[in-house]
Amino acid sequence: MMAPTTDSAGNTEDAATARASLETLRTEIAKAVVGQDPAVTGLVVALLCRGHVLLEGVPGVAKTLLVRALASALELDTKRVQFTPDLMPSDVTGSLVYDTRTAEFSFQPGPVFTNLLLADEINRTPPKTQSSLLEAMEERQVTVDGTPRPLPEPFLVAATQNPVEYEGTYPLPEAQLDRFLLKLTIPLPSREDEIDVLTRHASGFDPRDLHAAGVRPVAGPADLEAARAAVAETTVSAEITAYVVDICRATRQSPSLTLGVSPRGATALLAAARAWAWLTGRDYVTPDDVKALALPALRHRVQLRPEAEMEGVTADSVINSVLAQVPVPR
Repeated sequence: MMAPTTDSAGNTEDAATARASLETLRTEIAKAVVGQDPAVTGLVVALLCRGHVLLEGVPGVAKTLLVRALASALELDTKRVQFTPDLMPSDVTGSLVYDTRTAEFSFQPGPVFTNLLLADEINRTPPKTQSSLLEAMEERQVTVDGTPRPLPEPFLVAATQNPVEYEGTYPLPEAQLDRFLLKLTIPLPSREDEIDVLTRHASGFDPRDLHAAGVRPVAGPADLEAARAAVAETTVSAEITAYVVDICRATRQSPSLTLGVSPRGATALLAAARAWAWLTGRDYVTPDDVKALALPALRHRVQLRPEAEMEGVTADSVINSVLAQVPVPR
């Protein structure tokens, strides 16, 4: 066997360093956020896949704090937009402003020009404003007055929505839901975790001051680039590809669904499984990797029949049923 070239050896070393740095994220973010490891992992997977994340949870479960802590630990710029019924598309993307000194219009970038955009309660704004994010999420650019303007790299939209309050909300259209790589549910903490949260606050923890909480940068954009390159080299066998396709095709035949997973959903599941495999230290994807990412990658891409919903069927239960029925490659 030939010895690796200097470039390949250097790339392998960079990838190992990047994985080690990303593995320390959980520990660093845990200084500010208690008990949300799956959400942290999901956000890192999305960054590695250049995807976006929909965070669903009741108010007060640290969704905003989680994104801010992730940005701080990765040394990335972050901005937050509170989506409201009167929010205009230009409030997100930016607009042309007339400069009286030069008698010309100049572009004022909106909050979307950042690395991590927290779109808080995205379903509270009308579809026109929701759609202003579509170009940014898909094309990674914003077009104002016919001029495309590229967004920073990396770029991730972390949108939140409240699962229990629907009055005054605008459900996200299927086309926009399909643009999110993952939908992560943020559960209420366990009793022990909640005690830990209150103990920290009683000891003087201030969620607005992450520096005082001890959150420090442990990785950066260079680590993400090295990690993305390594993920792209992770092996996907023909059997795994067929397994992903069979899972997605089975959702289209489910009697509980009016809408199954699209081919875009299949590519999202494969990409997420690939990133997860690399994060866990392997250079190949297994069926267990696919199963581990199936719920967050697919739950927002299916649509339940009204009668199934009335019977208590959920998207998660349908996907779990499909996973139990589709043969696993050996």
